[in-house]
Amino acid sequence: MKTSWPELLGLPGVEAKSKILADNPKLTVIILAVGTFVTQEFREDRVRVYVDSDQKVAQIPRIG
Repeated sequence: MKTSWPELLGLPGVEAKSKILADNPKLTVIILAVGTFVTQEFREDRVRVYVDSDQKVAQIPRIG
């Protein structure tokens, strides 16, 4: 099972979310702006997709 998606860097956030869910529909995928305050707990069922001001993926999405 994949735990990160480096190939999604630069894609629109909503497209990245769709691709992650296609790989594993059991994940919860959340799109957030870079710099958004988040809690630090690790969750195996969550992927945060950080996007820039153009709504493009700015960091490698990872489970956590």
